[in-house]
Amino acid sequence: MNLEGLGVAMITPFDVYGKVDYDSIPTIVENIISGGADYLVLMGTTAEVPCLSTQEKKDIIKIVKEANQNRLPMVIGIGGNSTYNVIDEICQTDLSSFGAILSVSPYYNKPSQEGIYQHFSEIANSSDLPIIVYNVPSRTGSSVNPSTFIRLCNDCENIYAIKESSGDLSQAREIINKSSPQVQVISGDDSMTLPILLAGGVGTISVLANALPKNIVNLFHHIKNGNLNEAYELNHRLMDMIRLLFEEGNPVGIKGLMELMGICSKKVRLPLVSASSHLVDKIEKVFNNSFFDV
Repeated sequence: MNLEGLGVAMITPFDVYGKVDYDSIPTIVENIISGGADYLVLMGTTAEVPCLSTQEKKDIIKIVKEANQNRLPMVIGIGGNSTYNVIDEICQTDLSSFGAILSVSPYYNKPSQEGIYQHFSEIANSSDLPIIVYNVPSRTGSSVNPSTFIRLCNDCENIYAIKESSGDLSQAREIINKSSPQVQVISGDDSMTLPILLAGGVGTISVLANALPKNIVNLFHHIKNGNLNEAYELNHRLMDMIRLLFEEGNPVGIKGLMELMGICSKKVRLPLVSASSHLVDKIEKVFNNSFFDV
């Protein structure tokens, strides 16, 4: 699967009672597709996966698939801190609709680099689908070092992409400079999309694009066409919104924005709490004053 361009880490909408709002899912999918996204990412952190039941996951996937109608490729998140539980979930999941698996580096256990290598090697051997390594040390407690990821790419033919969310641009640059041209570095943080693209990354998996996909697509176009002044100006406006979206956690902020846009409720599940009125007011002010392409 080619992971170039804009992937969207889809939220899970809930109604005011905290139940999955299945009726809003087609609207979210349509907003993403009409905005020019290149692929959908289901069951990631942004989807509040730890708070979903097995049946809810299956039902959500079914509805997204029906709404998508094969218009965009789909990636599924399957990860955890037990290697064999991850492999079991991969084996028990119908992956026929998906082009790749996004798998987070083991959290809480804080494995060594050798442990991280062995974890992903075992996962890669359990599936023919491409495995996107998800490096997010702020959540996992340990980082996938560039040398470890490059080693995985060299040893596992279905590992050739990383969702890089360390916030450390030097890590992305090292991977890009020291690995083969086939290796794909993807920004996993909306605030790092522009610098990673300019460093040679192939795309981004975005939270913001649940609501404002056209703006991220425009950023890609500016960079591709060499219009860097326009890219910097657009990125500056997007950063004002991005900072607010993560001020009270993810997906708290993006759901606050999507409620303002009439797409779905801002409701999240505990232990997260919905966006405060103060945050929503700030999001609304930026949204109204920044001339976003909706």
